[in-house]
Amino acid sequence: MSYQNLLDYFAARKAEILATIEALVTQETPSSDKPRLDAFAEFLAGRLRQAGAEVTIIPVAERGNHVRATFRPTAPEGAQDSAQPALILCHYDTVWPVGSLATHPFRVDEQGRAYGPGIFDMQSSLALVEYVLRAVGDLQLPLPRPVTVLMTSDEEVGSPTSRTLIEEEARHSAYVLVMESPLPGGVLKTARKGGGSFVLEIEGRAAHAGVEPEKGISAIQELAHQILRLHSFTDLEKGSTVNVGVVQGGTVSNVVAAHATAHIDLRAWTQEEADRLVAAVQGLQPVLPGARIQVRGGWNRPPLERSATGALFERAKAIGAKLGLDLQEGGTGGGSDGNFTGALGIPTLDGLGVPGHGAHADHEHIEVDRIPERAALLTALLLEL
Repeated sequence: MSYQNLLDYFAARKAEILATIEALVTQETPSSDKPRLDAFAEFLAGRLRQAGAEVTIIPVAERGNHVRATFRPTAPEGAQDSAQPALILCHYDTVWPVGSLATHPFRVDEQGRAYGPGIFDMQSSLALVEYVLRAVGDLQLPLPRPVTVLMTSDEEVGSPTSRTLIEEEARHSAYVLVMESPLPGGVLKTARKGGGSFVLEIEGRAAHAGVEPEKGISAIQELAHQILRLHSFTDLEKGSTVNVGVVQGGTVSNVVAAHATAHIDLRAWTQEEADRLVAAVQGLQPVLPGARIQVRGGWNRPPLERSATGALFERAKAIGAKLGLDLQEGGTGGGSDGNFTGALGIPTLDGLGVPGHGAHADHEHIEVDRIPERAALLTALLLEL
C-alpha cells in the first residue's frame, strides 16, 4: 500500500473518527473521579476489542483503572511475535471538573476546529490510536512487531499509580510513542523538563508582637529569607527554575508567627541540573537563630532529554516526508509519561497527537482536517520502526 492510499483511507473516515472523539469528550473524566474513570476504561476496552486488540483492565484501588491493549496482527511466518513490541502511551484523565461540558460543549467552528474539555489533551489521541489499529486490521498491514497500548487514568496528577506499569512495559519495548498533544503547528516533542515538588516547613516561636516581640522567632521572616534563597537557584540560561508558588503562615497580625510553609516547583532540562536543584533545596539552612526548617518532597518526573529522542525523531522525520509532512521538533517545560521511559534509555518520541492548541484552557481545540495525517503518521511509524 502506498502512503497516499493510507492518507486516503483516514480521510474517508475523518467524520467517523471525529464522531468517536465527540463520544469520548462528552464522557467527563477528571483525575479524581474513580467511578467515571472506571466506566470510561470499560468503554475504551470495548472499543479496542472491536478493533482487534487483546485487552486487559488493570484494577487500581485509589485511582481509575488502567487499560492495556495488545495487538498481534498476522504476518508472514509470525516473525513479529518474537520481536520486542512497540509501546504507545495514552492517558484518559483530564483536568476538567464534572460539569465543564455545560460551559464548554463539544462543537466544531467554521474554521474546522473542534472544541471540548480534554479534546487536545488528549481524548482525540485515544480515537486516533483506535482507528490506527482498525486500519492495520482492515488493510492487513504487515507490522514488524506487536503493539502494546497503555491508556492510564492518572497522568494529569503525576502518574502515581501508573508509573510502575509504564516503566515495566517500557523495559521490554523497542521504542515508545507518546500520544500527548504536539506543540503549536504539530511540532513533535523531543525534550521535556523534569519536575519536582517540595514543601518547606518552618518552625519559629510565637510571642506577642507588641509586648515582647524579642521573645519570638518569626517563621514568616525566616520564610522570606528562604524564598529569596530558593529563587536564587534559578538559572535561566540553563532553563532551570525554582518557583515558590504557595506560601502560608501565621495566625493573626499581632502574634509573631510560629509556623510557615512554602510549596516549591522545580524544573530542569537535564538530570545534572535536576540533581543540582534537589541538592540546593535539601541543603537549605535557617538564617534566624532558633528557627528550624524541614524540607520534604522529591523529583516527580525525570527530564526527557534528546539523547533518548533524537534518533527516533530523525527516523520519524524521514517517514513523515513520505507522507508529505515536514516534521519539526521542539521542547516544553511540562512533563509527560514519556519522561519516565526516556529516563530508562528507551527510544521515546512525544507529541504525536492531533494538532491544536489550548491544553487545559478555555479555547482547547484540535484541527479536524489534520486528523488523517496524524493517523497516517502513527500507522507509518508502526510499519517502519
